[in-house]
Amino acid sequence: MNHSTPSPDPSPQCGLLYLVPTPIGNLEDITLRALRVLKECDLILAEDTRHTGHLLKHFEISKPMLSYHKFNEAAREGQVLDRLKDGKQLALVTDAGTPGISDPGQRIVAEALASGFQVQSLPGACALTTALSGSGLPTDTVHFFGFLDRKSARRRRKLTACRDMDGTLVFYESPHRILKLLEELNDLMPDADVVLARELTKKFEQYVRGKAADLWAGHAQLRIKGEFVVLVHQPGV
Repeated sequence: MNHSTPSPDPSPQCGLLYLVPTPIGNLEDITLRALRVLKECDLILAEDTRHTGHLLKHFEISKPMLSYHKFNEAAREGQVLDRLKDGKQLALVTDAGTPGISDPGQRIVAEALASGFQVQSLPGACALTTALSGSGLPTDTVHFFGFLDRKSARRRRKLTACRDMDGTLVFYESPHRILKLLEELNDLMPDADVVLARELTKKFEQYVRGKAADLWAGHAQLRIKGEFVVLVHQPGV
């Protein structure tokens, strides 16, 4: 692979929104570029300022922050765009992982681009790609659904609609609903190969692999802690 000299970031006079991935567990997974952007930007938009404050303190970074989360995205939109109009460089971070991937970010990215501002998405930590590459399931065709609806009827309709899709299906699920998802997978596609990725990059990281029916049969032994990435592939589909 050829390694070229990186292009310089846009002039400070240009309003710019950076999307900065943060570690999903292991703090060593933050990139050098992410640290530089967080040190040099004018303002950090944080899903939870307290959570991000701990991260900044760990890396000895001191920057002003503004809360930006799913409950105030609409209200914050004007403030963010006004700062970009003033030529500010803003860094958007979520509590963990890549902004916009089942986390706040998609809305303000669309608005910033529509308003003519530059957006730079930095590579980095993401539970989706981490789990997928380590799953052992096919990676050539992937369907990502994020978190399923909490309402059983809607969840079941979604799962029913996607069970005949070619490739690997990827879901995020909370510890409160993981057993419900395993039950649904057992009902709808018992022969599917399933991988449960839990506590990724953390001390107790775990991958559990098996047929949907077998995982449901042995669910009593499953350690229910932390968010899960659930990957599903039906051989022959």
